[in-house]
Amino acid sequence: MKVAHLVPTLHPGGPETGLVDLAEVAPRAGLELMVVALSTTSDTTQVSALRRRGVPVAELGLAPYDPRAAGRVARALRERGAELVHTHLPHADVVGAAAALRMRVPAVSTLHHIENEPADRLDRLRRTARILARQRFMARTVAISRTQREWYRGLGGPAGDIVVLPDGVVDPPPVDPAERDRVRAVLEVADGEALALSTAPMRRDAGHELLLDAVELLPATSPLTVALAADGPLRPWLESRVAASDALRDRVRFVHRGQDPAVLLGSADLVLHTSASGALPTALLRAMAAGVPAVATRVGGVPEVVTSATGVLVPLRPGPIADALAALATDPDRRARLGTAARERYLAEFEAVGWAQRLRGLYDEVLA
Repeated sequence: MKVAHLVPTLHPGGPETGLVDLAEVAPRAGLELMVVALSTTSDTTQVSALRRRGVPVAELGLAPYDPRAAGRVARALRERGAELVHTHLPHADVVGAAAALRMRVPAVSTLHHIENEPADRLDRLRRTARILARQRFMARTVAISRTQREWYRGLGGPAGDIVVLPDGVVDPPPVDPAERDRVRAVLEVADGEALALSTAPMRRDAGHELLLDAVELLPATSPLTVALAADGPLRPWLESRVAASDALRDRVRFVHRGQDPAVLLGSADLVLHTSASGALPTALLRAMAAGVPAVATRVGGVPEVVTSATGVLVPLRPGPIADALAALATDPDRRARLGTAARERYLAEFEAVGWAQRLRGLYDEVLA
């Protein structure tokens, strides 16, 4: 089955990286993927990763809200013989619905976020346009968590055509013990210390300020090193704050750009996720796949991933986050139990092959 995935752009990010995971396992579900991006990105990481997996990629170089977009997309998909269009993220939903209508093929939309309230009238109009496009032209709207489905229904979204279908991630290869030791040595993790890893992009909505507030509250004797990976516009500010604080400077490390995320996860003892929102954070799915327990804020769909059996849920306050970190830092047996349970749940519910097969079932239903 030929399925075209439409995205606004292919810069590194959660939904875009998810397409790489899907491409890895799609043939095992009988799916032939193609990916079309409305705009062009200077970062070719995702494009290269998709092409290495045999997925045709087209970047159309369109400006936002270009009136030619639907026609250009329809032409690109028709040339590639797409049987179904699957859209991701705002704007791609509207354009994809119009393009699928022109092609007379069905369309499916995945919701990836629980959005904040619109900032102004224009934002409200755009959100309304996306909802109407899904209501009128999408055969199904996919929510990635039950919490997200209820949020969307509250906006007046379609009730009967929303299906909950959580994302999945590819099972990572085991990390070589020597490589794990090397990573921990570079991050200056002492023997007997635990390593907590945050892989959230360094931007305002990812919760790094709360994370640092919590780390500053840790007792000086707590055997914990905190590593901040990823990148983003907030990195210079975060580096300045850490440098200005004795409590942070001795404990927080910034991971060098380009480090393999799978190796980082395999080198960590726990994952720290302090975002104020999230429908179903991919970072937590990847932690589960690596068998690493998480300390995560109780927001959005996070409790559908992290439970008391697989990690620790905390409120959006630095004190409880610090308490959870301090407790896990000194309890390797508990970390091992939580990590084992997280890995088992990942294999049962969030492994990428099962995800691809569930998508194939949805596509078959839509095309029937």
